[in-house]
Amino acid sequence: MPASGPVTRSTLRQQIADALRDEVLAGRLQPGREFTVKQIAEQYGVSATPVREALVDLSAQGLLDSDQHKGFRVHQFTVGDYRGMVEARALVVDGVLRRDPRHAAHRGGPRAAATGAATAAVTPSGTVPTTPAAPGAGTIAPAPSGAAAAPVAAAAPSPGAATRSCLPAEALGPVRRRAEAAARAARAGDLDILIGYDVRFWRELGGLVANHYIADFLHRLRVQAWVFAVPHLRADPRPGDWLWSGHEELVDAVATGAPARVGAVLDAYNAHALRWADHLERLPAPRPAPPA
Repeated sequence: MPASGPVTRSTLRQQIADALRDEVLAGRLQPGREFTVKQIAEQYGVSATPVREALVDLSAQGLLDSDQHKGFRVHQFTVGDYRGMVEARALVVDGVLRRDPRHAAHRGGPRAAATGAATAAVTPSGTVPTTPAAPGAGTIAPAPSGAAAAPVAAAAPSPGAATRSCLPAEALGPVRRRAEAAARAARAGDLDILIGYDVRFWRELGGLVANHYIADFLHRLRVQAWVFAVPHLRADPRPGDWLWSGHEELVDAVATGAPARVGAVLDAYNAHALRWADHLERLPAPRPAPPA
């Protein structure tokens, strides 16, 4: 992709971080995989400094673990971690979306609308996801039995409030297009396509209805959820069973400005993620590799 300006150390650092994040999200860099700054620098043909900075950034985002002597390692999230992501996501997203969506636009602000952030957690069969793509990550993650977070009480609409959403159709247009693409990929079981659209869907929706602090937090959660979900989904002979495809339904609910309808979609999404977590815990433990 041609650069629109000079490539500075800062932009190079970001490009490397973005490239490595994509590798982790796609599952090409597996959890537990170790590598050094030198190896990554040689792979991309750059100096060590921007690579080290990029790896430190990814470590701060919870995607890598650093070891002073061994270098860096892709973080290995557990099912318990995933459940925590679903719970945190549910509490925050419910608080933002389950309240009267008609007033959501007033909570965003310019940067939120521009950068939005994915709701936290990925999910498999959907995007109110079950964590892997859900089963979570964005589409990822079914919900655990009885582990769904307590619903946040919906705020009563102000007297005389209109019954339709305050979000203009042009603002929801791009989000709806992402929703259609993500739902189509989920129904087709196309994990590679789904991850990108799901992350963008939640990021853009978050940017419309939440301030940038909330949006950034949710985006980080969603990426982590996908990182957890992808290896499990790729190992599943029927990953499509766990991919959430309710993106369009959620956009429709937000557009109506009806808290009860939004809440119903979110409840189903979180339950789906927790069911997937339950499913993973019932699977037999992998056999240890034979000694070399």
